[in-house]
Amino acid sequence: MEEKIYSEYVKILHEELLPAMGCTEPIAIAYAAAAAREILGCLPERIEVSVSGNILKNVKSVVVPHTGGLRGIAAAACAGIVCGRSEKQLEVISQVSEEQVMQLKQYLAVTPVSVCLANTPHIFDIDVKLEGNGHNSRVRIVEYHTNIVLEERDGRTLLEKEIAGVAEKITTDRSLLSVEKICEFVRCVDLGEVGDLVGKQAELNMAIAEEGLKNQYGANIGKILLQNSPQDVRVKARAYAAAASDARMNGCEMPVVIVSGSGNQGITASVPVVVYAREFKKSREEMLRAIVLSDLVTIHLKTGIGRLSAYCGAVSAGVGAGAGIAYLSGASFKQISHTIVNAVAIVSGIICDGAKASCAAKISQAVEAGILGYDMYCSGNQFYGGDGIVKKGVENTIRSVGRLAHDGMAETDKEIIDIMLNG
Repeated sequence: MEEKIYSEYVKILHEELLPAMGCTEPIAIAYAAAAAREILGCLPERIEVSVSGNILKNVKSVVVPHTGGLRGIAAAACAGIVCGRSEKQLEVISQVSEEQVMQLKQYLAVTPVSVCLANTPHIFDIDVKLEGNGHNSRVRIVEYHTNIVLEERDGRTLLEKEIAGVAEKITTDRSLLSVEKICEFVRCVDLGEVGDLVGKQAELNMAIAEEGLKNQYGANIGKILLQNSPQDVRVKARAYAAAASDARMNGCEMPVVIVSGSGNQGITASVPVVVYAREFKKSREEMLRAIVLSDLVTIHLKTGIGRLSAYCGAVSAGVGAGAGIAYLSGASFKQISHTIVNAVAIVSGIICDGAKASCAAKISQAVEAGILGYDMYCSGNQFYGGDGIVKKGVENTIRSVGRLAHDGMAETDKEIIDIMLNG
């Protein structure tokens, strides 16, 4: 494989596979608030949080971990302020004592927190302003969960980054991704360069899946799936992925490894592949290579869509999982390509209406579509160019999905946010 492309793919995996505690959007708010509190130098007496619509959508209904079951933007900001350690970034509130949870609830009860929708062109925008002891501070995050672009104290700029083109500056060039090159990379990658990273993804994400099946979380989608078909590997793959989301969306305090900025996508891209690898009695190396393929297919699909959208991110990861399962079954590049095309043709209509309990059910359906996409091709059936948004060739179809999600669903996103805010 061409050395430049190989090295860039390794970099992409290291950029994307990050540990995170809780849903990443409220955690990003907690991170910004923790950083702003450190700049202020005292416990703030007043808090103002301005966020883009997609941030509001993804924080409104999800439980913030280590808060005793609190939900929403105010809870996330106050958790960062009272309990957060900004140097831990997406694990900013991973170490919280029971005493701190009590302090957090008391602080939230008496501290004014203003939350508003930001007037911003950016899909991902968090702006936290604090006041206390006659001073003020501000921290703003744009485009990515840990990308602080502005820090201020008493109106004096401490840090400022140019926002235009920031996504391109802080990440490796995703245009180098293609399904053919991903398949080539998976065959030749030295696992010494990515194996620990992907192994941690499998380990942490399976651990939270098992927790989700063991205890009561949200709507218990994982448990429901396993009730009637506990030995069916297809059902088990869906159930374990859903159970991990059950737990994560409803306050479980276990970390996950994310993909494309999302824990649910990191779970969906990895957990079904691990379940199938165990069922097929595959070696650890085969399992890790299959997860690498799933992760990179997920990232490739998400590149044209964007980090946040009205298009459910679990769809991309479910398609990635289907491709990874196909790889475990010995599929060629051609078979994996048809799996991807078939799967996106099935489930590209699922909307994202924020992070919450129902994400687990959407994950289940996305994984089912990924598996069905491969089953279809194995049975001599497929969708063809001209069938709806499907185009001839996997890369053309992926571009169609990106256009649908990024451009076509922009107005849908606004309508979803309006429904969630105003009924």
